[in-house]
Amino acid sequence: MKRIDLIRHLESHGCEFLREGGKHTIYVNRIVQKSSSIPRHREINDFLVRKICRDLQVPEPNAT
Repeated sequence: MKRIDLIRHLESHGCEFLREGGKHTIYVNRIVQKSSSIPRHREINDFLVRKICRDLQVPEPNAT
């Protein structure tokens, strides 16, 4: 999955940008008080996408 598509999916489900890390971007879901890091690669592995969504407690994106 493309990184920008994952970020759009997370933001559409209430997640917010928190800060930039060394090689990651940190997003937070303030409703459930969970955070997760998103690597700065153009493509993100589908297994990692599912883990990030589970960490932030948002539904997984549909496979495209």
